[in-house]
Amino acid sequence: MGLFDKKKCDICGGKIGLLGNRKLDDGNMCADCAKKLSPFTTDRRKTSINEIKAHLEYREANKAELAALNVTKSVGDCYMVHIDEEAGKFVVSSSNKWQQENPDVISFSQVTKCVGTKDEHRTELMQKDKDGKLVSYRPRQYKYEYDFYVTLSIDSPFFDEIRFKVNMYMVDGESKEYGRIDAIQDEVLDVFFKAQVR
Repeated sequence: MGLFDKKKCDICGGKIGLLGNRKLDDGNMCADCAKKLSPFTTDRRKTSINEIKAHLEYREANKAELAALNVTKSVGDCYMVHIDEEAGKFVVSSSNKWQQENPDVISFSQVTKCVGTKDEHRTELMQKDKDGKLVSYRPRQYKYEYDFYVTLSIDSPFFDEIRFKVNMYMVDGESKEYGRIDAIQDEVLDVFFKAQVR
């Protein structure tokens, strides 16, 4: 077999282009099959052909669950959590056209843990000296910006964690936007805390 010979996808049987191979634990997968996987899937390289086939069967069945989802509440900002309160299910997506993208339908009962975090980004503020060169303030001064995240531990055979960003852009720690995003993060967390209490 030559270096540039096309490989065969062990999932769909199609030929894999030069840059389209996605290595699996015991085979190869084409880019088209890879696109069908859940966005929350990790460790694809350690996943077997049979596990990928089972995952794609789950993703196909997910389409029917998604069609049956009756969203009664949505919370979030960058990523939205769309909730079917009666069915006790939800999806997480950053897309306005989320219904067309087959997001994973997850039951609240599958959520085993919910954590909110803030990632801090620190940038040193500089000033110009008498020669026009940028130098540090004495003492040094910094601008602090934040990204807000929600991490859900999920009881699923296909992925065990969902981590999504609450804010679209980094938030200045001294701005009004910080308070707004902090409140949205609390609202998202509250949805899952209340579900766990039930």
